[in-house]
Amino acid sequence: MLQQTASDYFQTLSQLLLTIEATGQQGATMSLEDGTEQAVRMILEAKKASKKVLLAGNGGSSAIVSHVQNDLCKTVGVKAMVFTEQPLLTALANDEGYGSVFEWPIGLWAEPDDVFMTVSSSGQSENIVRGLAAAKEAGCKIITMSGFNPDNASRTMGDLNFYVGSSVYGFVETAHTALAHYLSNMAAAV
Repeated sequence: MLQQTASDYFQTLSQLLLTIEATGQQGATMSLEDGTEQAVRMILEAKKASKKVLLAGNGGSSAIVSHVQNDLCKTVGVKAMVFTEQPLLTALANDEGYGSVFEWPIGLWAEPDDVFMTVSSSGQSENIVRGLAAAKEAGCKIITMSGFNPDNASRTMGDLNFYVGSSVYGFVETAHTALAHYLSNMAAAV
């Protein structure tokens, strides 16, 4: 039997969407409006400079970044790529360990001023954290989306960080999806 009505579920989700936190480097807080404007600006600057938006996520977050890649390419016209191509992903996981599956391709393809965007419910996955470190080393601009623990590692590594204050996968992933749609819609509208 369901423990929560649909109305209660959507009310909770609505409140989470309205309380997404945006922070900059060293955890400096900003309004959600300022954070989303900065993210859209980063995406559009990458497009103008013929740079790439590189995206990474695991599981449901992998599906989210694949959708974002599609929207960025098709509606925004920016070069965007995800690192979920199965033969390479499984080869790296098998030969180098799963922790390397984003770090390795970032080392190969990332260039200064590319944008690296991660979506991770926990913000703690080793492969995400290692990918973020590699992107920072490559001179990428970094956007993170995370949830669960407010002190997660991803949230401290981005130039711009979005945090959803919930430990429920469905809420965090839905909020990340809505935020990603908003960013691509606003970038397409410019």
